Amino acid sequence: MTAWVILPVSLAAFCIAGIWIVYAMAVMNHHVCPVENWLYNETCSGETSKRGYPKSCCTIQDIPLVSKCGSYPPESCLFSLIGNVGAFMVILICGLRYGQILEKCRPTWINSGALIAGCINAIGLVMVGNFQVRSCSIFPVFQEYQKIIFNGCLSHKDHFL
Repeated sequence: MTAWVILPVSLAAFCIAGIWIVYAMAVMNHHVCPVENWLYNETCSGETSKRGYPKSCCTIQDIPLVSKCGSYPPESCLFSLIGNVGAFMVILICGLRYGQILEKCRPTWINSGALIAGCINAIGLVMVGNFQVRSCSIFPVFQEYQKIIFNGCLSHKDHFL
């Protein structure tokens, strides 16, 4: 069972690296502005920056939010892939942890609740990965609230066992 310790670490590394790659693609394709550009204008005249370079004139609509970075092709495809693979890994980790605790202890409502919370969190991750802000704006807002609540449940359940 010790080899499964790598799975949560690889989930974090995969998702963090993937989100940064999506951000870099969105900046280079002029879908969002770079993070270091903190001077946002009210309006911009014609596009003056070259293809392959970050935008030089940014408005408030160009703020690099995570869901906005993955809203337009080609980065939306990679964003969906990261969300789906991340959700699969979350379900796998929750299932393995549920089984590990069942082997060591009797069945508890905390363990079952953490498994259900992890699966609901994975469903929310799939929804955010496949329904970007451009097409449907209610899913990212719902998923943010869901992530805060259920990640708190998942991170604190071991303290009760």
